[in-house]
Amino acid sequence: MAPPVVPPVLEIHDLTVAYRRKPVLWGVDLAVGPGQLVGIIGPNGAGKSTLIKACMGLTPVQGGWVRFWGRPFSEVCSRVGYVPQRETVDWDFPVSVMDVVLMGRYGRMGLFRRPSRADREVARACLEQVQLLPYADRQISNLSGGQQQRVFLARALAQEADVYFMDEPFAGVDAATEASIVAVLRTLRDRGCTLFVVHHDLPTARQYFDRLLLLNLNVVAFGPTAEVFTADLLQRTYGGRLTLLSEVAQALGAQGGSR
Repeated sequence: MAPPVVPPVLEIHDLTVAYRRKPVLWGVDLAVGPGQLVGIIGPNGAGKSTLIKACMGLTPVQGGWVRFWGRPFSEVCSRVGYVPQRETVDWDFPVSVMDVVLMGRYGRMGLFRRPSRADREVARACLEQVQLLPYADRQISNLSGGQQQRVFLARALAQEADVYFMDEPFAGVDAATEASIVAVLRTLRDRGCTLFVVHHDLPTARQYFDRLLLLNLNVVAFGPTAEVFTADLLQRTYGGRLTLLSEVAQALGAQGGSR
């Protein structure tokens, strides 16, 4: 008897998104299994943020479909976590760090959404994981940019999801914060989670991710980082943007030096 066919964690087929009739994504196909740390890279305007928003139904699509474990997002949304871009958040809203992290528990709370002692313990553990537990009662607006980013990472952790979408979680953070975020992402991956991370820094993309999705309106390449992080595929992804040539050269040089 043949073993049952297990659907991919995320499967995208012929996904098309357009703004004011201008295509932002065109005919995207992708299938990703469990336990993967995937970096999404490409030039500005390539559709990176749009892709993860379309997967979660946050932006309308003109064609194609997205499935998680063979099911639409609406049926499995509690298993999917999201860390948005920091600049899209209203940081002046009067809410504490603990309140923000507890938002990650909403999908598991009862009808009245009142956090239990167990929910608070989970939130405290998540804050400790991102080294922010001493800031639990502080207003979110009083934190630094890197600390705010870690709060939203803790909120995603509190959701205890199986899939995570993260939109430039390293933007505007210092080196120590970036290192701590990478450590958290790898811990989640090792637990069997699948993570999709929009990233803009080519040299560190090679170091951080198991697989890379090279995107520029459609999929240029997807696969193990060592296989797709090549001069030819990067050139096809970024085109003739001369401002990126030194960064590409630096990244490829680092790749060669690590062998």
